[in-house]
Amino acid sequence: MEKVQVFETRYDELAQRLCDPSVMMSPDLYAQVMKEYKSVEPLALVYKQYCRASREKSEAEELLEENSSDPEMCAMLREELDVLDAQLLHLTEEMKILLLPKDPNDDRNVIVEIRGGAGGEEAALFAAVLYRMYSMYAVKRGYKTELLNVNETELGGFKEIDFMITGQGAYSRLKYESGVHRVQRVPETETQGRIHTSTVTVAVLPEAEDVELEINPADLRIDTFRSSGAGGQHINKTESAIRITHIPTGVVVECQDERSQYKNKDKAMKVLKSRLLDAERVRKQCELDRERHAQVGTGDRSERIRTYNYPQGRVTDHRIGLTLYKIDDILNGSIDEIIDALITADRARQLEETTI
Repeated sequence: MEKVQVFETRYDELAQRLCDPSVMMSPDLYAQVMKEYKSVEPLALVYKQYCRASREKSEAEELLEENSSDPEMCAMLREELDVLDAQLLHLTEEMKILLLPKDPNDDRNVIVEIRGGAGGEEAALFAAVLYRMYSMYAVKRGYKTELLNVNETELGGFKEIDFMITGQGAYSRLKYESGVHRVQRVPETETQGRIHTSTVTVAVLPEAEDVELEINPADLRIDTFRSSGAGGQHINKTESAIRITHIPTGVVVECQDERSQYKNKDKAMKVLKSRLLDAERVRKQCELDRERHAQVGTGDRSERIRTYNYPQGRVTDHRIGLTLYKIDDILNGSIDEIIDALITADRARQLEETTI
């Protein structure tokens, strides 16, 4: 409660500052104060509800003592106390969750990289299905999607596809999608009706900000080449595609979606910075998790996280043992139920660790 009181005090201070003419006259300062105000507001408001419920409980207990000889009044007050106790317990748990350290990347845009894995053409086709699923999810959440790079197959699948999703809290929702996605279904090319199992890898990277990462131009090798793909009037006409190699790490990024070489280079640099930043994040996380075995998993690309079984119409998330028999809805972008369950499991793990 002492921790929460600090937040409430700060919240009230910030509310007063927002009414200060000197703050209101400075757009940059006002935005800075408002950002902090919004960050502490959820916890401060829950604490105020807790204090109000605590006062009501004290008043009800006093009334109960004063009216101990009135059975009807006592019964009503005990019922009220039961309600207040449940409310206080709920608010306490809510405050514990709000006190958990927030991922500093949660409010960022994301770069999603989808790669066909085991299964050849069938894996590439399912990569296209996942791209459609995330695109439809972005529309449902009010996010914007921007294609960065794509390598198509003749049947309309994707060997690889990179795209950016822009929107408030995009990383907080999509970070749990990193890992191996497995599909079990009968391919259109299968003549005997046999079920095939294929895999697709998904990597979700928080967009890097320019101020976070300085890259020495001498560490880059930039090559141009002609775009390739399933078709299009500009394909193979000009060397507008860009390949950037970060020599110290060996990270290679390609971008060929734009006709302009400059635009492709700009997009490729965004992806490169995000990959390098994510690699550093994963390295630090591995150091912290070296002795931790039970975790929801938000960054291990080799971890099989989910299975999409078409014949049974089910989707199973293996990290939390969640199975939903609504594969059509999920592949049409309705993945909030899975994401909400993963967030709940992650918070439960963090709460458990804070009590050990």
